[in-house]
Amino acid sequence: MSRLLVCSSLVLSIACATPAPAAKVEAAPTAPAAPPAPKPMPPGLDESAMDLKADPCTDFYQYACGGWMAATEIPADRALYSRGFVSIAERNEDVQHQALEEAAAGKLPEGTPFAKQLGDYYAACMDEAKLEKGLPEIKAFIAKHTVVKSPKDLAKALGELHQVGIHPLFTVESMQDLKKSDEVIATIDQSGLGLPDRDYFVEKDEKKQKIREEYQGYVARMLVLLGEDAKKAPKLAEQIVALETRLAGKQQTRVERREPANLYHRWNLDGLKAKAKDFPWDAYLAALGAPKLTAFNVTSEAYAQEIAAAAKDVKPDVWKAYLTWTIVRSLVPALPKAMQDENFAFVSKNLSGAKADRPRWKKCVSYTDHDLGFALSREFVRRTFGDDGKARTNAMVQALQASFLKDLEASKWMDEATRAAAKTKLERMVGNNKIGFPDQWRDYSTLVTSRDSFLTDSLEANRFETRRELAKVGQPVDRTEWGMTPATVNAYNEPQKNEIVFPAGILQPPFFNREASDAVNFGSMGMVVGHEITHGFDDEGRQFDVDGNLKDWWSEASGKAFVEKVACVKQQFDGYTAVDDVKVKGDLTLGENVADLGGLKLAHAAMNDWFAKKGGDDGYRFTRSQQFFLGFAQSWCTKVRPETARVRAATDPHAPPYWRVNGPLGNVEAFRAAFSCNEKAPMLRQGPARCEVW
Repeated sequence: MSRLLVCSSLVLSIACATPAPAAKVEAAPTAPAAPPAPKPMPPGLDESAMDLKADPCTDFYQYACGGWMAATEIPADRALYSRGFVSIAERNEDVQHQALEEAAAGKLPEGTPFAKQLGDYYAACMDEAKLEKGLPEIKAFIAKHTVVKSPKDLAKALGELHQVGIHPLFTVESMQDLKKSDEVIATIDQSGLGLPDRDYFVEKDEKKQKIREEYQGYVARMLVLLGEDAKKAPKLAEQIVALETRLAGKQQTRVERREPANLYHRWNLDGLKAKAKDFPWDAYLAALGAPKLTAFNVTSEAYAQEIAAAAKDVKPDVWKAYLTWTIVRSLVPALPKAMQDENFAFVSKNLSGAKADRPRWKKCVSYTDHDLGFALSREFVRRTFGDDGKARTNAMVQALQASFLKDLEASKWMDEATRAAAKTKLERMVGNNKIGFPDQWRDYSTLVTSRDSFLTDSLEANRFETRRELAKVGQPVDRTEWGMTPATVNAYNEPQKNEIVFPAGILQPPFFNREASDAVNFGSMGMVVGHEITHGFDDEGRQFDVDGNLKDWWSEASGKAFVEKVACVKQQFDGYTAVDDVKVKGDLTLGENVADLGGLKLAHAAMNDWFAKKGGDDGYRFTRSQQFFLGFAQSWCTKVRPETARVRAATDPHAPPYWRVNGPLGNVEAFRAAFSCNEKAPMLRQGPARCEVW
C-alpha cells in the first residue's frame, strides 16, 4: 500500500496531520492471479481432430481435420475412410449386423415383418461351406443362359438375365417421363461393362491402358477358375474385352449424361423396332416378362442402334463368352472363395487399393441391405431413430427454405417472372420433404427365400425387384416411394418429384448430433439440407419445373446470367488437382460444387436468423460462425487410397473431400469474417475469381 494512499485515507480522518515516522514493515507477498478458466469446446466438435498450429486462412481443411488425418489409418479392408460418411456407415452396419444375426437365429421380436426373408437370405449368404460346393450350380445357370445361335437367342438370353438383375448390354427399368412427370414409362439405358466407366476402355493414357491389360488377364483367370481350358481362356478374354471396348465407344460420357436433354428420347415400341431394327425386341420383352411395354425412353439413340448392330454381326461364340463373363462378374458374392479372391486381387491392385478383403459378415450385411433394404431398415429405424431427429431436421428444412427465399429476393440477376417461378418451386420442394423413413414400408411378402442356396436367394430377390419396377410402368406415380433405404448414409434431391429426402442413416453424428451446439449442427446437417435444396436449382435441377417436368421456365436473360455464374464454379474446380497428375473435372462435378457453395451460404444465413430469434451457443471457445464452419469441415475429414482417388476423379460427380471444404469456403464472405482472414489470404478466391450462384 503506497504512502500516498495512506495519506489520502488519513486526510479524510484527521485533516492530513503529519504522521510520526513509522516502523518499517515488510509487505506480505501477493499471490498471482489465477488464469481464467479456458472456455469449453462446443459440443459436437472434436479438438483432437484439429491442427491448431495450422492457419485457418491458409488451409482450413488442415486446420479442421489435420489431427484426424495424422492419427487415422485407413482400415485394411477399405478403399477410403472418413470421419463422416464411413464412420456412420460402420455404426449403422453394426446395428444391421446384430439385427441380421438375430433374424438368422429366429430371435427377432415376434411379428417382425419379413423376419424369415431376412434370416434366410443372411444365413444362406454366411454359409461359406455351401459356396465352396456351389460351382456346379453356377455353371448350370451359365449353360442355360448363354445359348446364342441367332439374334433372337441373344434377345431371349438378355431378357432372362435382366429379369434376375444381371445386365449385359443394357438395362430396362421404370422412370417418370422427363417431360410428363405424372407418367411412368420404361427406360432403356447403357450398361454391360466390367470396368468402372467407358473411359477405361477408350482413353489412351498409360494408366488406363495398363488397367485394360490387367483386366483382360483377370477375365482369363476367372474363366479358368470357372472350368475353361487354360489355353482357350486368353483368347476368349481378348474377345470379351474387344466387345466391351466396342460398346464403350458408343456409350455417353458421364459429362454428357449430366445434361438431362441428352438422356431423353421417347419412342413407342414401333419406333424402337424401326430405329434399332436388327434387335428382336418382341422376343426380348417376352423373356423379360414384360410383353405389354409400349413406351420407352431410350437414353442414347446411338447406343441403342449399336446394340442392334452388334446383335446382327457379333459371332455367337463371342456372345457366349461375353454373357458368361457378365454372369460371372455379376455373381461374385455367390462364387467359391478362390474366385472371390481373384476378384479382390484385381480390384485392389487396379481400382481400390484396399489391402484386405472385407470379412464375410460385412459383405452379407451389404448384400442383404441391397436386396432387402427396406425390410432391414425397419429394424434399423426401430433400434436407432428418435422423433427429435425428425423434428429438428424438419426445423432446419424450414429455416433453410426461409434463407433461400431471402436469397431469391436479393438476387438482382433474376427477373421477376423467373423469381416467382423459383419461389413456387422451392415452396413445393420443401413441402415435399421426407425425413427419416417412409410412411409406407415396402412389402416383401411375395419374395420366396430359403437357406439352401445363396445364389437362388440372390436371383429371386433381383427377380422380385425387376417385377416391382416394371409393374410401375403405366401406373400413377407413387410420390411416397423412397429412392434410398432409411439406413443409407446419404441424402438426395429428386427433381422429377421436386422433393428432398434425408434418410435416418445420415441423421447421426457428426452430421446430426443431438448433443451438439445448434451452430455445429447447422454447419454439418444444415449444410446438407441446404445442399439438397440447392440441387433443385443447380445446372441440372434448374431445368425441371415445379411439377418435375424438363421444361425451360427461365427467361432468356436470367438463364444467361445463371450460365455465366456456374461457369465461374467450373473454372474454379478445373484448377484443382484430385490426385497425382489427375485434375478435378469441373464439368463432371459442377452440380455438386454449386450445391456445396449454395448449401454453405444458405445454412449460415439460416443459422444467423435462428440465433437472432432464440440466442444461445455463447461462451464456447469458438464463435457461432467458427463453430458452423468447423462443424461443416469436420464432417468431411477423409483419407482416400490413391487407386480409389483416381477412379473417383474419373467417375464421381463430387469433388475430392479436401476441395469440397476448401473450394467453396474460398468464395464465402462469412468464412473470411469468421476467422478474420486478410483479403489476400490463400484460402480466399481473389476479386473476380470469387464465385457466387445462390
